Formats: sequence, structure tokens, C-alpha cells
Amino acid sequence: MSERDDDEREFDLRWADDAQHKEPSARARMLAARWKENPPQPQPFRADPGPVAPRRSSWISTTVVLGCVVAVILLLGYANFRAPY
Repeated sequence: MSERDDDEREFDLRWADDAQHKEPSARARMLAARWKENPPQPQPFRADPGPVAPRRSSWISTTVVLGCVVAVILLLGYANFRAPY
């Protein structure tokens, strides 16, 4: 692109950003039309969360992963030890 095209594009962007009236998005228009006929019910800012299931200890999963890694290392070491040269 030439320098003149860049200047024109920058001018167009500035012109669009400085517009006095900006048209709402399609979603905003759709919600406004829907809410005129059927306004939404009031909702609390943060709803009360439901019951939370107790989490397992992270030590259990850490132990399982490390145990698997140790088992793979021992298995590979044993296979390498038994392999004929």
C-alpha cells in the first residue's frame, strides 16, 4: 500500500471513531425489541452457588502420577538391563 492509502485509511478510521451517533449492534437491537414486550426479571448480582462436592486431596493425584513415573522408569531400566548387547 502506498503512503497516501495509509493516510486515507487513517483518516477514515478517525472519522468513524469520532462519529456522534453509533448504531447499536444487532444483538443489542434484538434484546431491546424483546425486552419492550417482555422485560427480564430482576436477577441478583451474584446468584447463590449450589452445593459443592468435596474435592479430593491433591496429594492423592500427585502420588498416583509420581508412582506411574517411577514404575515406567523401573520398567524401562529393567528392560534395558535384560536386553542382550
